[in-house]
Amino acid sequence: MERFGIYTALLTPFTERGDIDTDLLVRHAEALLAEGADGVALYGTTGEGASIGRQARLRGIDALTNSAVPRARIVLGICAPSVEDAATQVEEGLAQGIENFLLLPPFYFKGNGDDGLYDWHAELFARCDSRARYILYHIPQVTGVPLSVALVGRLVADFPARIRAIKDSSGDWGNAEALLGLNTIPVLIGDERLLHRAAALGGGGAISGVANLCPRRLKQLFDSATEDRALSEEVTRIVSVPVIPALKAMLAEKSAEPAWERLRAPLTPLNNSQRAVVIPAG
Repeated sequence: MERFGIYTALLTPFTERGDIDTDLLVRHAEALLAEGADGVALYGTTGEGASIGRQARLRGIDALTNSAVPRARIVLGICAPSVEDAATQVEEGLAQGIENFLLLPPFYFKGNGDDGLYDWHAELFARCDSRARYILYHIPQVTGVPLSVALVGRLVADFPARIRAIKDSSGDWGNAEALLGLNTIPVLIGDERLLHRAAALGGGGAISGVANLCPRRLKQLFDSATEDRALSEEVTRIVSVPVIPALKAMLAEKSAEPAWERLRAPLTPLNNSQRAVVIPAG
């Protein structure tokens, strides 16, 4: 089973005008690799990918692929409910030398069975260049569209050359354990509190938002398959408030870069009581 390692789900910095701060984005990504991250994921949930339009996406992709970050160590988030738009995002990544994609399911229509989701994925795979490899993305608390273990198994069986891994961000250990039990593709964990348990069962790694703050610490946790209890407690505090604003506030504090506090609407900064949860006074 492929060892994926620890990829950072990149936060996206913005200028005062609301544009992507590409200089800060690149500096952050390069620093993360220097600090032990195995790679970076651009425009995922943590990166506010759903709030970033096409032209801004392209500028960020261009900046990152022309930096010191190897293209083989970049995963590009795909966020579109239509097959056509998702395929366009994939092809734009391929044109810049990115071949690995974190693929959200079609999130607008809810309550459909596995057959419809299977057909959507199959059509996307057929439309896009065969160089593209996909990390399926199970985050039902955000999309409202879960990927069942049975569906994942069916997709992997029918498209083994197209699917690289699955990211489970549900926070449900039973689901992660069932995916690990398939023993067919790497399982990547989104909830850092479960990473040591997955590592002990052969998990492939993580795409982690908290890795924006401490990639080396996450890597040590994964390599040892031993819980970092202080980190688990910190993650529990982070998820008790709006997560993306919390991570941005914490990174701004750590890096002394106030620009990290900026968010794209509809997200808003933490209020004072929320901020005190993740950045204690003094």
